[in-house]
Amino acid sequence: MRGLSIVLLASASFALSGCLAKTAFDVATAPVRAASKAVDLATTSQSEADEKRGREIRKREERLGELQREREKNEKACLSGSSQACDRLSAINAEIRILLPQVPVEPDDD
Repeated sequence: MRGLSIVLLASASFALSGCLAKTAFDVATAPVRAASKAVDLATTSQSEADEKRGREIRKREERLGELQREREKNEKACLSGSSQACDRLSAINAEIRILLPQVPVEPDDD
């Protein structure tokens, strides 16, 4: 019985030493992994920046399309004599003037 206890104790010590070594390795590399993760979160890759810019441009283009459709409706109403439509047309034109320089122009392929 005593021999069995010694064998179990010896095998347990080998198993625990592996666990201790892994734990020591994990503790030693934790600051490096944390710093690496922080850098990844703090920086933006070029592809992420491009995607974000593309989304912003698409939003502006969509808004510009909405404003142009709304402008056409208000222009017709303004020509028909609606002063509210004329005021709204002025506001829409001002927003379009602000938005237009922020939307890139696609070159014509002739």
